[in-house]
Amino acid sequence: MNLWRRIGLGLAAPLLAIVFSALVTSVILMVTGARPVETLQAMVEYAGRPRTQVLIINSATTYYLAAVAVAVGFRMNLFNIGVDGQYRLAALLSAALGGALVLPKALHVLVVVAAAMLVGALWAGFAGYLKVRRGVSEVISTIMLNFMATGLIAYLLAPGRLAVTTQGSNNLGTRPIPESGQVPGLGLVPGTPLKVYGLLVLAVLVGAGFWFLVNRTRFGFDLRATGMNEAAAVTSGVDVRKMVVASMMISGAVAGLIGMPQLLGASYTYSLDFPAGLGFTGIAIALLGRNHPVGIAIGALLWGFLDNSGQILNLRDIPVEIVQITQGVIVLSVVVAYELVRRYRLLAVQRDVGRTLSQDPPEDEGPQTVAASKGAPA
Repeated sequence: MNLWRRIGLGLAAPLLAIVFSALVTSVILMVTGARPVETLQAMVEYAGRPRTQVLIINSATTYYLAAVAVAVGFRMNLFNIGVDGQYRLAALLSAALGGALVLPKALHVLVVVAAAMLVGALWAGFAGYLKVRRGVSEVISTIMLNFMATGLIAYLLAPGRLAVTTQGSNNLGTRPIPESGQVPGLGLVPGTPLKVYGLLVLAVLVGAGFWFLVNRTRFGFDLRATGMNEAAAVTSGVDVRKMVVASMMISGAVAGLIGMPQLLGASYTYSLDFPAGLGFTGIAIALLGRNHPVGIAIGALLWGFLDNSGQILNLRDIPVEIVQITQGVIVLSVVVAYELVRRYRLLAVQRDVGRTLSQDPPEDEGPQTVAASKGAPA
């Protein structure tokens, strides 16, 4: 299979999913009395505003980190559904630590980020340990750990523990992180006072590190080999149990970073209204991006566009739930499209092999080689 065909097949599944979801969304819009083309045009125009562009980039930053955390597990055929609990617990504890410390600026930020990664890695490591020691599916254990994280957060985020009462509000949150622990925004989009998260740089580094880890290290080779064929990996000397725990912990460490752009760049405290559900969004984006850093970035921007530009629908009497329907259809379409492309790729490889085997031997081969290729004695 030549290079261009492989590239085309790699792009076919996400493109098919997006086209199919667009068709389904168009049908739903027409049923509700809205015009699909005008609706899309309104969303694109709204997304062109500087303020909306900043919101899209900021949303995509957190979505990207969530998707990379999920993709680390997917590369190993591990389904880390616990990303949501891992990042929320990591954000809470690191916020409490950051609010209690007074350190030089760079060190303060580094300590908060490192604490978040450590908490996320340990929380995900529980699931890895249960899988290799007790044979518990990571799907079940991470779901249970999500519930445990929610309960633990509710217990800790209370007056007298890690929370303080905000003046003039019923909201509870950790002690604010001082200026030394804050990361200033980036004025990348002119025409608006809003700024892009300064930790956008961190997201870029995480994506580059993920690509390097998977494609340029021995650990990444073992990771991919185990994900493709565990039995073959064991035969080649890979310690699969060690890889499971390590992969889950790396996935959890990246998950711990999901809340950092919001925590260190906007809210500076973990409160009751801290964003939730980003882990499940990451699953959808990782599937759409085929667990590749570039594909994940495109998927994150698409999700950020849908979430933020969809706000204009309310002003046009169009149900904003259309955005959620579109996202859901994309996820379902991706699964179906990948399976169709996989089957087509398998048939194409079989045809190429059959075509190669059916070719006559070159004319310059000697009689012995020709006889041997036809199964006759030399």
